[in-house]
Amino acid sequence: MKYAATLTADAGGYVVTFRDIPEAMTQGDDHAEAMFMAREILCEAIRVYFDEKRPVPLPSPPRKGERLVDLPISVAAKVLLLNEMLTQAVTTSELARRLDTNRQEVNRLINPAHATKIDRIEEAMKALGRQLDVVAA
Repeated sequence: MKYAATLTADAGGYVVTFRDIPEAMTQGDDHAEAMFMAREILCEAIRVYFDEKRPVPLPSPPRKGERLVDLPISVAAKVLLLNEMLTQAVTTSELARRLDTNRQEVNRLINPAHATKIDRIEEAMKALGRQLDVVAA
């Protein structure tokens, strides 16, 4: 999952913004630092969507001049899981029941800051009637 970012030259560096995640804005002294900070702020901004239980906008195709910033695979999978739960109006308690586990584990599954085995996220997607596919790009 890669989000399109715009790098704008600014006095002494670059400002980075994301069309799909407008809350994510950062800057860096040079191109390399700006791109490093872009990934960090993208993850932080996405955490806000999780905290507020709002669907995370999926990345749209890049436009000319935009740079792609990738999410860690575990965060990308959790975005898909959260969005599916919200689409189906499945609560953490209901998903816990389907997975035969407790609500705390499901809360960890949908916490982008918590390390989770990808297999467990795949099981949760299956419990929602969906399949998690990883495609190399």
